[in-house]
Amino acid sequence: MPRILGIEIPGKKRLEYALRYIYGIGPKCARELIEKAQLDPAKKADDLTDEELTLIAGILQSDYRTEGDLRREVSQNIRRLMSIGCYRGLRHRRGLPVRGQRTSTNARTRKGPRKTVGAVRGKEARAAAKTGK
Repeated sequence: MPRILGIEIPGKKRLEYALRYIYGIGPKCARELIEKAQLDPAKKADDLTDEELTLIAGILQSDYRTEGDLRREVSQNIRRLMSIGCYRGLRHRRGLPVRGQRTSTNARTRKGPRKTVGAVRGKEARAAAKTGK
């Protein structure tokens, strides 16, 4: 498995797909990166030479914001929204969907598992309810 900027990319995959394992590199950026480095997109990541790997790493460091820097920037942006108290910041703070999705149904990814609302009965109350008394 080749390492680029401390991230191991899968060696058995084509280069254009393997580069996407780096946080901040998507399909378009991967294609642009391959064009700038003048590499074959069909080449497997295992087949890259050391010079090609250093070339890719150099382009990534100079032209793209990836991994730690990008994660830090995204979290700072969210923290800024929360601190100024705008609508999006409040949604982040409450753990609700930020981009206008419905919440009456769905939104389980943001809201977490359902919390049952109602009285929790003891064993005696359940037994009485079953017998009808």
